[in-house]
Amino acid sequence: MKRNIIYIVFASISLFLNACKTPEIVGKTENKNLPSSFGNVTSNSAIERVNWKDYFQDSFLNSLIDTALKNNQELNITRQEIEIAKNEVMARKGEYMPFVRYGGSAGLDKVPRYTNIGAMEANTEMKPGREMPDPLPDFGGGLYANWELDIWHKLRNARKAAMSRYLATTEARNFMITNLIAEIANSYYELLALDNQLVIVKQNIEIQSNALGIVNIQKEGSRVTELAVKKFEAEVFKTRSLQFDIQQNIIETENRLNFLVGRFPSPIPRNSSDFNTMVPQYMSTGLPSQLLANRPDIRQAELNLEAAKIDVQVARANFYPSLGISAALGLKAFNPIYLINPKSLLTSLSSDLVGPLINKNAITATYFNANASQIQSVYNYERTILNAYLEIVNQQAKITNLAQSYELKSKQVEALTASIGISNDLFKNARADYMEVLLTQRDALESRFELVETKKQQMNARVNIYRALGGGWN
Repeated sequence: MKRNIIYIVFASISLFLNACKTPEIVGKTENKNLPSSFGNVTSNSAIERVNWKDYFQDSFLNSLIDTALKNNQELNITRQEIEIAKNEVMARKGEYMPFVRYGGSAGLDKVPRYTNIGAMEANTEMKPGREMPDPLPDFGGGLYANWELDIWHKLRNARKAAMSRYLATTEARNFMITNLIAEIANSYYELLALDNQLVIVKQNIEIQSNALGIVNIQKEGSRVTELAVKKFEAEVFKTRSLQFDIQQNIIETENRLNFLVGRFPSPIPRNSSDFNTMVPQYMSTGLPSQLLANRPDIRQAELNLEAAKIDVQVARANFYPSLGISAALGLKAFNPIYLINPKSLLTSLSSDLVGPLINKNAITATYFNANASQIQSVYNYERTILNAYLEIVNQQAKITNLAQSYELKSKQVEALTASIGISNDLFKNARADYMEVLLTQRDALESRFELVETKKQQMNARVNIYRALGGGWN
């Protein structure tokens, strides 16, 4: 007999240890190593932390950004997501605290006579000479509590994971603010560029109309044919149609800005006359390692990775037994008048230790999924860092190349603008044909358009380097 008991004890211990055994998994550690510099550009200074109000010194642009930070619908949706994540932290915190509930009950019980309980009640007296009521009323009320002791820190770790995700949502909001400011600034500079292109088109229409007048006079003098007149007319019509295309683009860009600031269509105040003289000022890029602290999307990915690591610990704890305590304190009687009697007091206290033993497929799958999600979060974190680094390298190269391109395009515009007058004089003196005049005007128009486009790209690069370095949300 004693030997059998020992066998049973050893078998129980073996089953318990086997039940607590967790499957083998292969995790992944994130790589935080970054190059020492951005491409060929070396810097020993820190990344500038500049507020957007100081970085963008256009009062009209700053007014748009300020309005958008209050009214943008997508940003307000993200704020509510933060509240949801915050409430999730509260819920997880409550899970490892005791649950206490109150309740009351009333009922009526009719037990069959020819059963063990019916037979006992038929021969039981509540008091001498007073039989059990049939059917038997039942009234009660009290407090009920249950508490799962978090011996493996499963519930506390779940709260930590929820907290990390809550912090990640706040970083997502910061990243959205950065992108929102950049999108508004880029759209604003695009609007200024369109305004300047519209001015150029109107000026070119006037030049072409004057040339058309000259051609008409020369046709009357039989110096040119009807073909030249029609060519010049076609060029004027083409430029006028271009004017309406630009006007449509202006309307759409204005409404894109109105959407971003969360309002219905209204005029966008701006000063377009100084666009060509704007000189972009750029931030110091600092060291690549500083991106880990400055970029909200990197911090968001890092917090999500931290939450995924904790999820693996929570999933592992499901293989271990859980210890719960239940208690009740109340009153119970067949008649409400007896509820004030101390003999109606009901108390209970119990505990249970429960763990998985056979068929652990569900918790094993959860454990494997948590590990896969953790590996996925590592890749996402590394991808976010790589993307941030490449964005800065690209914008640095763009800033340098655009500065050289703008200088050369400025000289091209000067040369082609001067050639318009020269071609007109030559045409008047019959030393150049009308096609040379048309091509010169067309080339001059295109070069001025390209110059404005290059200036817009310069201003966009200024915005994008600010965003790439993590500015805007602070």
